[in-house]
Amino acid sequence: MRDIGNWRHICVDAQRMFAEDTPWHVPWMARVLPQLEEISRRHAERTIFTRFITPAQADDAVGSWKDYYRKWWMMTGEHLPKELFGLAPSLQAVVPPARMFDKLTYSPWVDGRLSSHLGSEAVQTVVVTGGETDVCVLATVLGAIDRGFHVIMLSDAVCSGADETHDAAVDLLGDRFSVQLDLMTTENFLSEV
Repeated sequence: MRDIGNWRHICVDAQRMFAEDTPWHVPWMARVLPQLEEISRRHAERTIFTRFITPAQADDAVGSWKDYYRKWWMMTGEHLPKELFGLAPSLQAVVPPARMFDKLTYSPWVDGRLSSHLGSEAVQTVVVTGGETDVCVLATVLGAIDRGFHVIMLSDAVCSGADETHDAAVDLLGDRFSVQLDLMTTENFLSEV
């Protein structure tokens, strides 16, 4: 592995609303949770959890997000129990020292807080895990690349509800962004840091 310098682990949306029985349930989350737990426990001080937060009501959203939440009305704040926005309990146990950044969109970079935070800590590399590979993980990775971070995506620690688009996203990132992104397993990464 090349020298990764100062790094942070960004665990994307490992929340109860994706791990439990909701319309957005991601069955693979249970399969990757042990890897998420391992890196988060070993490097809690370097871990940042993002959480996807839905609006209270569809009409509170902006632009095409209104239509999105009209379709997914049952996932808005007025219908979804608040505790389902929380992290999986085993991950919540490492906060603090791990930190959380809430976001209203797929990307955690939109409001500038995460980028500013990582800049203030002189971070050079982000290690990305979580879900979903073909939605929020993809947005996180592309935004990190756009901001000049080197990205390591742990291929056995990302998941999706759709196998075909998960595989396509991993292939796309590994092939098209190979200068700015490395794919590794959790075990290989942890053995080298």
